Amino acid sequence: MTDTPLWTPDPARIAETQLASFMDGIGRETGQVFASYADFHSWSVDNREAFWSALWDFGGIVGEKGNRVIGQDTMPGAVFFPDAKLNFAENLLAPAAAHPDRDAFVFWGEDKVRRRMSWSELCALVSRLQQALKAAGVGKGDRVAAMMPNMPETIAGMLATASIGAVWSSCSPDFGTRGVLDRFGQIEPKVLITCDGYWYAGKRIGVAAKLGEIVPQLPTLSAAVVVPYLEQAEGVAAGLPGGVTLENFIAPFKAAEPEFLRLAPDHPLYILFSSGTTGIPKCIVHSAGGTLLQHVKEHRLHCDIRPGDRFFYFTTCGWMMWNWLASGLATGATLLLYDGSPFHPDGNILFDYADAEKMTLFGTSAKFIDSVRKAGLRPMDTHKLEHLRLMTSTGSPLSPEGFSFVYDGIKKDMQLASISGGTDIVACFVGGNPMSPVYVGEIQGPMLAMATEVWNDDGKPMPSGKGELVCTKAFPSMPIMFWNDPEGHKYRGAYFERFDGVWCHGDFAEWTAHGGMIIHGRSDATLNPGGVRIGTAEIYAQVEQMEEVIEALAIGQTWDDDVRVVLFVRLAEGVDLDDTLTAAIKKRIREGASPRHVPARVVAVKDIPRTKSGKITELAVRDVVHGREVKNKEALANPEALDLYKDIPALKS
Repeated sequence: MTDTPLWTPDPARIAETQLASFMDGIGRETGQVFASYADFHSWSVDNREAFWSALWDFGGIVGEKGNRVIGQDTMPGAVFFPDAKLNFAENLLAPAAAHPDRDAFVFWGEDKVRRRMSWSELCALVSRLQQALKAAGVGKGDRVAAMMPNMPETIAGMLATASIGAVWSSCSPDFGTRGVLDRFGQIEPKVLITCDGYWYAGKRIGVAAKLGEIVPQLPTLSAAVVVPYLEQAEGVAAGLPGGVTLENFIAPFKAAEPEFLRLAPDHPLYILFSSGTTGIPKCIVHSAGGTLLQHVKEHRLHCDIRPGDRFFYFTTCGWMMWNWLASGLATGATLLLYDGSPFHPDGNILFDYADAEKMTLFGTSAKFIDSVRKAGLRPMDTHKLEHLRLMTSTGSPLSPEGFSFVYDGIKKDMQLASISGGTDIVACFVGGNPMSPVYVGEIQGPMLAMATEVWNDDGKPMPSGKGELVCTKAFPSMPIMFWNDPEGHKYRGAYFERFDGVWCHGDFAEWTAHGGMIIHGRSDATLNPGGVRIGTAEIYAQVEQMEEVIEALAIGQTWDDDVRVVLFVRLAEGVDLDDTLTAAIKKRIREGASPRHVPARVVAVKDIPRTKSGKITELAVRDVVHGREVKNKEALANPEALDLYKDIPALKS
């Protein structure tokens, strides 16, 4: 790592940020002087009630605030704004009054579909959908499930669901039959919203046959609403029990001002699902108030999103970043939605989108950035990107080379925010802020009012060195519960079993000298050769710099009463794994990381298994190598890849 920042914010720009305005307001009210972001973060953690109360006011939260900020302050079980009443959808649609004719959405479906939807059109659709959902028997607490692309109707369906106090859950249409049923079968939805198909890599992919298997196995459905994308909705709907096109579903109802049922902030809003690669996915229930407060904080203070901004995130509806993106409506920004392959037809389409629609925030994954780099693309040379001021990256740790490439190959004068949190909190523990420099390989720091620490195995804070990422104080977006976990045993076991009363997130992390953070991978995938804990991301950061290696996956294999490191590599076309390349890989890891990181075996594979959201699945590969059954292959985007890891001769000796 280096002490020279990749990017340093301009003082004049800092002064104009919403974060600076918010800090100044707090300072005037409390008499505090905040010399830096770190100072303000410390204050926000020590004064969470004052912070969240001020954020409610600054964010213009629509609803009845009540007198108390934190009722019960425990983990789990904390209650924020226990006397308040609000509606999530009402807050997201509030900007419509100021700019009814401005774009709420722009939608690109690969190079096949281009559409826009204004705020007034969005409100009209939400109104008609909420009336239709009520007519279908959906009420407070009922579930609406969606198997949808990332398109305007999906967010409209979520808003209509939330407006009446029902609970939304979604996945993307590329999920297999079992993957959909493993999720939605647990939550018993009353209505399913789906598409007639989707585009991927230029191909039309229908879903009629899959829906024919899914819908009959969801006996609680009163309707299966089919949204047209491939112009086949009528035929698909006709073949389903309770099938109806979106047009016919809302036809009896005229557009009016949407109505909003205000409820307690801890009323359920979303059911999100764990990746499910080690069993049936956990159903994680998130609250309306907690989600709203966290997202308003992250969007407005950390990302400085403003009315009229053009906010993009490359995501599917099966990843929590879709929920995060949807909340961007509350800022008054236009959401730029994209569905399909980010590399169709030639790897430039998302940057084309950025130029065409004056994108201000480009959100993506570390994998996408690395893929652009390895494809030899240099958007800096081919695109203007003149409005782009923030790029965010998540999904997996962004390598130092990824950091450097953003500034060398995409745009020099913008903030790069690597962020980390996840489905469990539908928000971030650490991420970016517009006041601090960006250093290569480092997340800028902890998020406001999040008591993020790194602990050793004895539960002691570690100012340096690698340990467990924890949060020591309650925050609004902790899950309310897990579905079908009435005693809370699964919930407590997931986060609070390691350290009593302290959230243990399952990331292997360390603080940097600049107050930033490096995530070294998931704790449950951490390697432990000779009793020394090693993060897999440290190995990937070295080997994936090599031109010969497209991507890698490392596991610990039980061997001779110890654990040895095994590295699988997917090689560039035409490259073979011979003794020379194996030696070069080991040398690179030894010199760039440490001798303990050097794998005992290096094995070439044709493919690496990934979840639907693009994360590599070390645990599933580890199970296959050890002859254990992978319990839920439906959670994977390419489950057939697991067969490549069975009975490998090099791992028998």
